[in-house]
Amino acid sequence: MSTDQSVPARVGVLGGGRMGAGIAHAFLTAGAHVVVVERDQESAESARSRVEAALGKSVERGSSTETLEALASRLSVSIDYAAFGRCGLVVEAVPEDFDLKSTALKAVEAQLGADAWLTTNTSSLSVDRLAAELSRPERLCGLHFFNPVPSSQLVEVVLGSATADELAAAARSWITALGKTAVVVNDAPGFASSRLGVAIALEAMRMVEEGVASAEDIDAAMVLGYKHPVGPLRTTDMVGLDVRLGIAEYLQETLGDRFAPPQILRDKVARGELGRKTGGGFFSY
Repeated sequence: MSTDQSVPARVGVLGGGRMGAGIAHAFLTAGAHVVVVERDQESAESARSRVEAALGKSVERGSSTETLEALASRLSVSIDYAAFGRCGLVVEAVPEDFDLKSTALKAVEAQLGADAWLTTNTSSLSVDRLAAELSRPERLCGLHFFNPVPSSQLVEVVLGSATADELAAAARSWITALGKTAVVVNDAPGFASSRLGVAIALEAMRMVEEGVASAEDIDAAMVLGYKHPVGPLRTTDMVGLDVRLGIAEYLQETLGDRFAPPQILRDKVARGELGRKTGGGFFSY
């Protein structure tokens, strides 16, 4: 596969939730045909609506020179993994659970041609562990997109020990073609971004828990004092408190108790306060 600055002609995305829809949007606006595969027809049609809404906003903002009709004509949705058969690249974007991702990646790999690439949008799980379950581990790497994908400038390219050099080079070129910046890291717990981001967020939560300051003021300190575009607690609400809890538990298991989740996080998740998607987390929406 060429490593010039273009995306594959046909790209698959497994999972059409907020992240998957954002990834599909990114590749569509870069010129690819994209197929999104979901678990059932209702979810597939919801994914289509989600992607088309994002495309419409891009057209309205003038960030795409194509019409909505032209962009949408390159999008298809399916509930059949066989739809990935003609793809040069598939991005897995299912929830952050090792068994779920491993099962999904194996099912996708079974449909791919010998020259196709497979990537995972994991934010913390080991690429080496996921690759070890595959028949062609050298054809897998991590592509960690950030939420919201359309406006985020960063993609973390995570290289496993078996990742082919050709894939590493191709991945960097794809990210450039998407108009984003790639940072390349070797497989390690939490990679670079999640490890640092979660560490700051957990400490911010402890400060709320201890009554050091309000969530609003803690976030304002990081936005105004350190030029973060969004504070760590509002970022946690965007990511999902349940997702942050799962990552923190994994990092505690692999890196030690400095990543132990604060009780305030466990309590909010237990109450269903998961952030923006439920209407409230550390802030109300």
